[in-house]
Amino acid sequence: MEKEDLKVLNKGEEEEMELQGYRLCRWRLALVGLGVLCTGGFLLLVLYWMPEWCVKSTCTRTTARDAKVVLLRSTDEFRRWFLARVRVMLAPGRNPFHSLETQTTSPCSPSSPSCPFSSPATPALANGHTPHPSDGSPAQELIRRFADYQPTQIRYFTFHSTKYYWNDEVQNFEVLSGLEDLQISCSTLHSEHSAGLTRNQQEYRRLFFGVNEIAVKVPSVFKLLIKEVLNPFYIFQLFSVILWSADEYYYYAVAIVFMSVISIATSLYTIKKQYVMLHDMVAAHSIVRVSVCRANNDIEEILSTDLVPGDVMVIPSNGTIMPCDAVLVSGTCIVNESMLTGESVPVTKTNLPNPVAGERGEEADSAYNTEDHKRHTLFCGTNVIQTRFYTGELVKAVVVRTGFSTAKGQLVRSILYPKPTDFKLYRDAYLFLLCLVAVAGIGFVYSIILSIMNKVPAKTIIIESLDIITITVPPALPAAMTAGIVYAQRRLKHIGIFCISPQRINICGQINLVCFDKTGTLTEDGLDLWGVQRVENGSFHLSEENAYKENLVKSQFVACMATCHSLTKIDGQLSGDPLDLKMFEATGWILEEATEEETSLHNRIMPTVVRPPKQLLPSEPAVSQEQDMELYELSSAYEIGIVRQFPFSSALQRMSVVARLLGEKRMDAYTKGAPEVVASLCKKETVPENFAEVLEGYTKQGFRVIALAHRRLESKLTWHKVQNINRDHIETNMEFLGLIIMQNKLKAETPGVLQDLHQAHIRTVMVTGDNMLTAISVARDCGMIPPNDTVIIADALPPHDGQAAKITWRYADKPSKTPRLEEVNISLEDVCHVDEPKTQELYHFAMNGKSFAVISEHFPDMLQKLVLHGTVFARMAPDQKTQLIEALQGVDYFVGMCGDGANDCGALKRAHGGISLSELEASVASPFTSRTPNISCVPSLIREGRAALITSFCVFKFMALYSIIQYISVTLLYSILSNLGDFQFLFIDIAIILLIVFTMSLNPAWKELVSRRPPSGLISGPLLFSVLTQILICLGFQTITFLWVQQQPWYTTWTPLTDVCNLSSHINVSDHNDTEVDDHNIQNYENTSLFYVSSFQYLIVAIVFSKGKPFRQPSYKNWPFVVSTLSLYFFLLFIMFHPIETIDEFLEIVCVPFEWRIKLFLIILVNAVVSVVVETFILDIVLWKLVFSRDKQGSFGITPAAPTPQGGIDLRAYKCLSRLCCPRKAPKARYMHLAQELSVDPDWPPKPTTTTEAKPRPENGSTYQIMISS
Repeated sequence: MEKEDLKVLNKGEEEEMELQGYRLCRWRLALVGLGVLCTGGFLLLVLYWMPEWCVKSTCTRTTARDAKVVLLRSTDEFRRWFLARVRVMLAPGRNPFHSLETQTTSPCSPSSPSCPFSSPATPALANGHTPHPSDGSPAQELIRRFADYQPTQIRYFTFHSTKYYWNDEVQNFEVLSGLEDLQISCSTLHSEHSAGLTRNQQEYRRLFFGVNEIAVKVPSVFKLLIKEVLNPFYIFQLFSVILWSADEYYYYAVAIVFMSVISIATSLYTIKKQYVMLHDMVAAHSIVRVSVCRANNDIEEILSTDLVPGDVMVIPSNGTIMPCDAVLVSGTCIVNESMLTGESVPVTKTNLPNPVAGERGEEADSAYNTEDHKRHTLFCGTNVIQTRFYTGELVKAVVVRTGFSTAKGQLVRSILYPKPTDFKLYRDAYLFLLCLVAVAGIGFVYSIILSIMNKVPAKTIIIESLDIITITVPPALPAAMTAGIVYAQRRLKHIGIFCISPQRINICGQINLVCFDKTGTLTEDGLDLWGVQRVENGSFHLSEENAYKENLVKSQFVACMATCHSLTKIDGQLSGDPLDLKMFEATGWILEEATEEETSLHNRIMPTVVRPPKQLLPSEPAVSQEQDMELYELSSAYEIGIVRQFPFSSALQRMSVVARLLGEKRMDAYTKGAPEVVASLCKKETVPENFAEVLEGYTKQGFRVIALAHRRLESKLTWHKVQNINRDHIETNMEFLGLIIMQNKLKAETPGVLQDLHQAHIRTVMVTGDNMLTAISVARDCGMIPPNDTVIIADALPPHDGQAAKITWRYADKPSKTPRLEEVNISLEDVCHVDEPKTQELYHFAMNGKSFAVISEHFPDMLQKLVLHGTVFARMAPDQKTQLIEALQGVDYFVGMCGDGANDCGALKRAHGGISLSELEASVASPFTSRTPNISCVPSLIREGRAALITSFCVFKFMALYSIIQYISVTLLYSILSNLGDFQFLFIDIAIILLIVFTMSLNPAWKELVSRRPPSGLISGPLLFSVLTQILICLGFQTITFLWVQQQPWYTTWTPLTDVCNLSSHINVSDHNDTEVDDHNIQNYENTSLFYVSSFQYLIVAIVFSKGKPFRQPSYKNWPFVVSTLSLYFFLLFIMFHPIETIDEFLEIVCVPFEWRIKLFLIILVNAVVSVVVETFILDIVLWKLVFSRDKQGSFGITPAAPTPQGGIDLRAYKCLSRLCCPRKAPKARYMHLAQELSVDPDWPPKPTTTTEAKPRPENGSTYQIMISS
């Protein structure tokens, strides 16, 4: 049953979860209740922290169908547990898309006044009926309304703002997302769903889909406070405070309470602020009034919250903010989608094509899907700027998804419920704390045994043994760890990088690979027109600088440039895609759009018109004013109307328009797009023979090339037919017109930044939506691919006609050599000396999105090898960018992603450190946003990340040492039934520790990136060695002090009357002190000696651990730290050599002879020297270089930069040394492991002209074989 009843939700999706059903068990509940009473509520806390224990201890297993409680577990690497209550709802039907009218015999028609029915939220309706507020829930009202129909029980639970309904057919819980669940075809959407819903249907569907609102509830401060305070660490602090109060140690208890309150308050403020920001961003336009079409052709105004999938919404002509995802079924809209894509360029959305079954093949009528039909879909949160329509026809859209199912809803959900940032540092921190707890346990037992042997009262035994635990696990640790991150965040803000996820700063210190978007990130945002190359009679003309010429004004080439775009006028300004703008401006033509009044005068939409300026049209010399008028008429006579647009589609890589020259009967079709695609749509004879060479010539130089084509349409194609025709009928048998060559300049900072990253052994990868050869060229120009390296292009073909999927390998030319010569070279280099690391650094893989998809699906094991050397990924769709990041993370890379926010949202969010260069709302998805619009922010972020990471290590090591030093002092003093005094604790904890911790975190980042990376976790060789050696040193010197003081000739048991200093002033001690000493035995020689030595030890380890170069600026540049340390040294030396009575009394220090102070000073001095020598010389210089030398990418030949000869020698020397020190030790990171395997694989990299074919083998997914094909 266990196995059988484990259901999987959202199979194959990002939010895949396992589900188990449970029902409450009374006797278990009673037992747990008893346990809670016995543990004083602590068990309740444990069950709150562990949902899995909570469910398993109070419930018994049952089937998912009968479950009252479901236990969910994510299937990702975090394996998190969640629980949810299953609720039951009554509804008149089981499926939201059933038509209730067919299931009821109720005679009332929905619009009849005798049966008023409306949910309480509905306002007074547009057709005059006043709604009656319902007295029950909407479900009961509906059931009463459909009394003859048997109500159905529907089971569901809500998790992360999504409702999961039980589906009997599939025997599992499923999400209802909207109309897409029906998998309806485009024609069905037009025929069956474009009429609108009755009010009853709308009410019925709302039961399932809920209110159309992305509700970001801002939790109350009290709720947030409870959640924050129930954190295990704060509970431990509460325990410590109660314990200290019982021990009358009020001062430090107050200090910790004060720190905790500040920490909790700042945390609450930040969380609340983020919630409010998100709430405001979402709520700004969440509730608007919208007009919907009812099934009886009425138009009714309702609140957008009442919309359900299937409603037909009327888009107002002056625009609106979309309250849901909807598909256009009539009319055209111009939309600003910056909220989703980050691009503030207006996009034209056209109505969904309506294929007629008889006329066209079945393929044309595909199932509607928001991703495939996004050019016809208006997304929630996007701004409809204006609409175009035919008179008498409204611009209508069918609601597809509402609430959290919409595109905006998904974005908000991903922000509300982010994946935890899995980072070794945080996992290791918990392990480290467990070790400290174990150490505390030993002390706990030791103090109990000691106290019992010495017959100490029970109350003292309990307090003192528990006190050991609070000493060993420092309650100030969370505040100390946060300090470094807060300072780093402040420094980042100072250099213009804003961070919404501070925990990610540490992770950025580990980044060893950065993916860059190309356009707008590596290169300038806009494109400049470099030139045009026209084609006539199947051959190319010479390239020309521009098309702004009299002799070209009436050519098809210029007509195509002037018409084939999606530009529109908004407030008199031309706006649209920057490429379209540059192309249109190059013609010098004028664009005019019809106003609403003009449109309403005609019986159909007025086309957008373009015409050339007067000065370009051939003219006769002007003689008189009349002639001027004629000239004007002549120029206005030559104009082209754009009749229909087929917008640019990234899947098709082209856009087309149908246009008509004024006075012409026949229409013309113009197409522009990717040259390879456009050429394939043209008649063979019109494409020049040298087309491929000319195109390659341009793309290799990094130009963006766009091809133009034209076709005269048949006269039978009337205006109305064109409005409904499929674009495949237009885009065939075209004539090739030529190429437009655009230049995309590299940003000035790009090459320098990439060189810095290469020198720091950080891999760089380009992920772009642009053409492959252009991308390879830009990669060469900016230094991502060094000049002598080979680029291997992987062309993958999906399986077809019974043939398996296959990859064909071809080599892109090096600019310097001929292809044939190069092929021979590569083959030779790869066959000989496979072990030498230098051969591994000579090749890079490049592939496009289609190949990436095929390889991901059919060659999953090959994909890991390819991403190891993949440098250029071209024509990548937004979700493929995210998949690439996941593939890189799958081989243990720490991945950074830098994009301009446009379509990079998913990748920015998924990467370990995503930096958006756009300050638009899309940057909400990105943990970091940079004010400087170039990639110079990337090294800065990595430097700050490294500094913050090293700071975290320093602070953690220091806090661990602080607790262990104090633990050693207390344990030694317990052996003589003594302890440190309250004010000694207070001085150490506040004056020394807090001051040092908060100032040692202030070191700024080092000026440049170095090739070494900081360790990723606390449990790594160097760090453990460092901590353990310092613990042993401190233990040794404290033990020497403790034993040596007892061997001194003057040593006796101290009493208030003891005088070993010969200072009369110390004999007159008040009676009050006398009683206190009797109580706790604080004042004695051991206590005083250990207090001095341990106080200096805190300062010594602080200085030893406060490392500077190569990740942080040296400590002497951190003046607050220097000032604090020096003043503490001065103060301690002063009270040691020049006792002041009031201070001694306050700190409960006794007077010791001067020669013993000299000896103490010598102990402290030797301790300092030993600590510094061990940490600086033995650890940093000897051991780090020999044993702990970490995963330099260069050591396994993954460095993209070509090595210098010296580098090669160092590498071999390093390899020999590492073999001597750690023989046969496999590298930890998967990418290194793979690189090692590939370095001895004779078939890798694949040779040119070979083909790799997939051989399906079900047990392990897929395997492949390489076949040489000539």
